[in-house]
Amino acid sequence: MKIDILTLFPDMFQGALSQSILKRAQEQNVFSCDLINFRDYAENKHKKVDDYPYGGGQGMVLTAQPIFDAVDALKKEAKTKPRVILLCPQGERYTQKKAEELAEEDHLIMICGHYEGYDERTRSIVTDEISIGDFVLTGGEIGALTIMDSVVRLLPDSLGNEASAEEDSFSTGLLEHPQYTRPQNFRGMTVPDVLVQGHHEKINQWRREEALRRTFNRRPDLLETASLTEADQAFIAQLKSEKKR
Repeated sequence: MKIDILTLFPDMFQGALSQSILKRAQEQNVFSCDLINFRDYAENKHKKVDDYPYGGGQGMVLTAQPIFDAVDALKKEAKTKPRVILLCPQGERYTQKKAEELAEEDHLIMICGHYEGYDERTRSIVTDEISIGDFVLTGGEIGALTIMDSVVRLLPDSLGNEASAEEDSFSTGLLEHPQYTRPQNFRGMTVPDVLVQGHHEKINQWRREEALRRTFNRRPDLLETASLTEADQAFIAQLKSEKKR
């Protein structure tokens, strides 16, 4: 198996890759791992990979261009079609069953996020979105290590058959709404108009409804314990009605 990891902090992986099962598995040619700093693919002069979010808000959002170009380059060199994994809080629950599924692949590409998240359009190039637990981490590197370790130990000639993973959640009890940053139009995919019009009340309403929509579609169990307003409940009722059609 070949594993490529896109990260802004490749040194975080060196210790784990030089120890224990991961080290032995590489020495036995069970798998190989390449660490790619996607900052190297940034087209701007200062190799900047983040920008302010459209619509305002705290923190910075990873721009799409460096990640797209890094993945494009890896796909061109790939011998088989890779599985592209986005490490993100909104992803599906990582389980042993998922580890067993990924262990059947020949090539994995894992994208490690940082800051406040990814430009939403990044999701268009991935095959899987994965979260390792209901807690906050600084970036996706620890998640990528978790997946790599749990998958590699399932490969032939590797030792062990265990995986430790959960799914994450948020302080609001809902999955996060979509995020976008510059450029407004990227490869024909545009930022929703509401985010560029500067009407903060409408932006907040859109974000709340999109968070409810995403949670309803991906983690409906979270709605059972989330604090919901009457407007939230009315919107969820609308989603249920649309689903029945």
